[in-house]
Amino acid sequence: MKLIEPSMEYNSQIQAYRREFLEYGGSMDGCGSLRRFETTREWLDQVESLKRPETTPPDLVPMSQYIYVRETDRKVVGVIQIRHQFNDFLEKYAGHIGYSVCPSERKKGYATEMLRLVLPKCRSLGLGRVLVCCVEGNEGSRRTILKNGGVYETTVYLPSREVYLERYWIDLSE
Repeated sequence: MKLIEPSMEYNSQIQAYRREFLEYGGSMDGCGSLRRFETTREWLDQVESLKRPETTPPDLVPMSQYIYVRETDRKVVGVIQIRHQFNDFLEKYAGHIGYSVCPSERKKGYATEMLRLVLPKCRSLGLGRVLVCCVEGNEGSRRTILKNGGVYETTVYLPSREVYLERYWIDLSE
């Protein structure tokens, strides 16, 4: 398994990941706008523009995007995103990190490992601690966060999605 920046080299695998979510109906957290882009190129153009503050649109924040790839068959099994800073929405409801695992690949420990691998990247961005949120009742995501040192803070209600979100902080100081 490896955590890498997405590229056109993984075009067919990224599209397969997207298709599976569209068929399954999942939320594709941590994928940015992959759901609405028809082509990988469009998504990668957005991913590239969000890497730096000077090319990030004013309503968004700079982000780092990664895909989690199984090396034996090159399948994209997960996607994870680091938001370098907060806007009002991220600070209250989404946090620094969003991630998802392909529906057919869940319950195999991929999310836990993906989150573990991205935490040093957060530290290198100068983040001393990160906020990670999950939908209340999402036991898999809760366990992923807890296994990576998450400490529960509070639960908030997101009216636009009509869900409660649990907020966890992970301390990156060592």
